[in-house]
Amino acid sequence: MGQYQRLLLIINPTLRQSPAIPHAGALATASGATLHIVALVKSLHILALLEEGNRATARAAYLKDQDDWLHDQAQRLRASGIEVTAETAWSDDLERDILDHVTEWQPDLLIKQVQHESLLKRTFFTPLDWHLLRHCPVPIYLVGAQGHALPRKIVAAIDTATDSPQRNELNERIIQQAERLALQCDAELHLLVASDISAEFLGDAGGGGLMLGELTLQLRRDLERSFQRSANHFSVPSERRHFIKGGPVKVLAEFAHQHQIDVIVMGRNQSSGLEKLIGSTTEHVLYQASCSVLAV
Repeated sequence: MGQYQRLLLIINPTLRQSPAIPHAGALATASGATLHIVALVKSLHILALLEEGNRATARAAYLKDQDDWLHDQAQRLRASGIEVTAETAWSDDLERDILDHVTEWQPDLLIKQVQHESLLKRTFFTPLDWHLLRHCPVPIYLVGAQGHALPRKIVAAIDTATDSPQRNELNERIIQQAERLALQCDAELHLLVASDISAEFLGDAGGGGLMLGELTLQLRRDLERSFQRSANHFSVPSERRHFIKGGPVKVLAEFAHQHQIDVIVMGRNQSSGLEKLIGSTTEHVLYQASCSVLAV
């Protein structure tokens, strides 16, 4: 039995070339999971210009068109052996409706296509995907624009900068999720840490008389040792261990592009303070990396 038994896919039915359905279908096939697809349709403001009777007729016809298309997609998945159910509904509050469906269906994984927002819009409004990363109670698989529907290369991105029990537990969950996904999909698993030792961090660390360069080297060695212990614990081959200098977002985006990674598995924490305003590493990777992201 695979690690996923119930998958919930949320789609925008107007994006009919979305890769989300093939990705969900491939994961369902690999894991033997059931798949429930929910097409949430945003209200059409232009319908408000019509007379009330015409408006109701137009709404019903529009929703039926989307529902007919969705059930055709579901039937194609059933023909390939997947147990699929599907529904179409209007939505005036996407975050609330998605989380309500998560509560109702209790999936092992929520699947959704990444919804790209411009930098200007992100400055004033928190993107829907960021809200889901912060509030969804189950792991989220956010489908990117590129990558194989059934992953062939997966990278687990962990953080060894702190040695707290909470951080260690999250790192272990990230690696376990990535390892299980890789086994299920017969994919290649990589482990990565981005080492970004800033001057501000060094200033707080204290050096016991060490010069700045010596302290930087000592800290980096400590981080790498911690990384190697994690890699040894999960028996990651040496050629698939990557300890890279640089900021996490830039490092992950470039690594995913250069190595044709299909999925980055990352952790997500409750955001607070400045991070809640500007977004976490995982949230920003959504817009920098073109592959999919599995947030644990």
